[in-house]
Amino acid sequence: MEPTTAPEIIYEDVDIIVVNKPSGMIVYPDGKHDYPALSTWLDKKYAEGNLPDGKAGFHFVHRIDRETSGVLVVAKNEKAHEFLKEQFKEREVQKTYRAFVHGSITAERGIIDKPIGSARGGLGPRSAKLPHGTVREALTLYRTIGSGHGATYVEVFPKTGRTHQIRVHFSAIGHPILHDGMYGPGREQLLGFTRLALHALSIRITLPSGLEKTFTAPLPPDFIAAEGELRKA
Repeated sequence: MEPTTAPEIIYEDVDIIVVNKPSGMIVYPDGKHDYPALSTWLDKKYAEGNLPDGKAGFHFVHRIDRETSGVLVVAKNEKAHEFLKEQFKEREVQKTYRAFVHGSITAERGIIDKPIGSARGGLGPRSAKLPHGTVREALTLYRTIGSGHGATYVEVFPKTGRTHQIRVHFSAIGHPILHDGMYGPGREQLLGFTRLALHALSIRITLPSGLEKTFTAPLPPDFIAAEGELRKA
């Protein structure tokens, strides 16, 4: 899936850039596919001489999947990178996601506390049911917003940052995210989604300047349309 829109700069100062990444864009080129990459887009947008250190050198503190849209923080220099990386390591960063998942979740709030490892003892899909290899604790909190048309709309608060954590956790409790071919294959495609129904809504961090700020990526059109379908239901 190609991105339907270009990335949007939400915030920028001398140390960081906060981007609203569209679905369909990877963070770095992987050498295997021709997907557009956010790093390439940034290099072109900020040609040599436009950054404080005189070169286009970006540091990604965290990543989101290609099909996931939403907020992403990028450091402009190594000092800012190390400062932000420590916050992620100490779990001081507050992240909020929105997702549509299969089935009806009746509880208003829930906790998914399941360790995650690899599915087959190596690279590839992750698993919270029969994890292999290096198994790490993983904790996800969520609240339900609404349900209908065979799906539930949830707001998600990951407290750890494991690979594919939200996708793996909701699949493990029997409610994979809509249009997730890896963790919910063969499921009916609902609410018009043609990509993974996961959006990184907001992130709260302390900037290198000392200010604590929350950055929000507006909901994309497919999420707004799906919200409207649930309201009708």
